[in-house]
Amino acid sequence: MIERDRLVRAVKSLGFPPELGEQIAKQLGGPKAIRRMTSYLGQTKPRSAEEIVDEMLAICSDIDAWRRKKECEESNARYNEMLNGDWFGDD
Repeated sequence: MIERDRLVRAVKSLGFPPELGEQIAKQLGGPKAIRRMTSYLGQTKPRSAEEIVDEMLAICSDIDAWRRKKECEESNARYNEMLNGDWFGDD
């Protein structure tokens, strides 16, 4: 909740409606992504809502890519266990 509030204040301080910040926080979901967005706003000081939304989409894309990578790593680990005989309890 605190991270969301910081993001909303950052959006508002740039002259945008607080509802934009609330929607971005909702879309990003987690505190780490929200902190990243808040940091972007503080460092870059975007001049348009489009720039803000573009960064939000980039962060969401990074999160999705990270999740896909972790899923692939997990699947690969299970596959390797199966190939090594660990899957069936063979040693």
